[in-house]
Amino acid sequence: MITTLAGPNNFLLRHKLDELVTAFLAEHDEMGLERVDGEEAEYDRIAEALTSLPFLASKKLIVLRAGSANKKFAEQAEKLLSEVPETTDVIIIEPKLDKRSAYYKYLKKATDYQELVELDINGLARWLSQQAKTAGAELSSSDARFLVERVGLNQQMLAHELDKLLLYKPETKKIDRQTIELLTEAAPQSTVFELLEAAFAGNAKRTMALYQEQRTLKVEPQQIIAMLGWQLHILALVKTAAGRSPDQIAKEAKVSPYVVKKTVGIARNISPGELKSLVADLLTIDSRLKRESLDADEVLQTYLLRVASQ
Repeated sequence: MITTLAGPNNFLLRHKLDELVTAFLAEHDEMGLERVDGEEAEYDRIAEALTSLPFLASKKLIVLRAGSANKKFAEQAEKLLSEVPETTDVIIIEPKLDKRSAYYKYLKKATDYQELVELDINGLARWLSQQAKTAGAELSSSDARFLVERVGLNQQMLAHELDKLLLYKPETKKIDRQTIELLTEAAPQSTVFELLEAAFAGNAKRTMALYQEQRTLKVEPQQIIAMLGWQLHILALVKTAAGRSPDQIAKEAKVSPYVVKKTVGIARNISPGELKSLVADLLTIDSRLKRESLDADEVLQTYLLRVASQ
């Protein structure tokens, strides 16, 4: 049996690999488990691991990470993998595969190929609800989505936060919004969007409160500038999309559809000229802070208040 675990979702890759290895060790001796790194091992080492019979074990499991990094192996993979004995199972881990390559096409056709992609906000919310259910707890779809919006899209971080939430008042077996707000901190990235959203809505008081929250979270002014720049970049993409849907924009720009959809509302309330001016002014602030001795907080707050007053 040859299994390929591919894709950029490192959390799910590790989780799936752990499942497969645990299942193997439940039936076979640890002597049969062998790990090979394609970025470090020579071709002969990889070939020997794959084609040799088990030693002091009835079954062997080879975990080959990034075989594509070994050019000779990638070129000889079809021949070599066809020679793997029945006493050997293989798990190939490929986080970054060139889908134009013959190696990719062979793995997809001839192995149990599983592509583990990054989940969007809806997928993460469904995953969180299911994980809570598996643990014997309850997390509604809306509260799961709130958790993602609050913590961010990092699945590893979400898994840690869910573990923490599951341990809090286990007798209730229910995770609600109040508990999420109590035990988790808002991710700086999501708060910066709220900061920009409040400014564009003309809510100066909330804009300043969110800015102070960022600073309390020890987010430095240069980080805020970088994240504001990213948000303005997304805003520019939406504003110049010429009638394309949020999903189309996200696909072409290779960004999260969720981020694009949240930006659509802001885009309606700003003209191209205003957007261009805001980008230019933020660039000027960034340049001046690097050259001059200025109060970064004062400069940034003045910029945000100007946005709120438009």
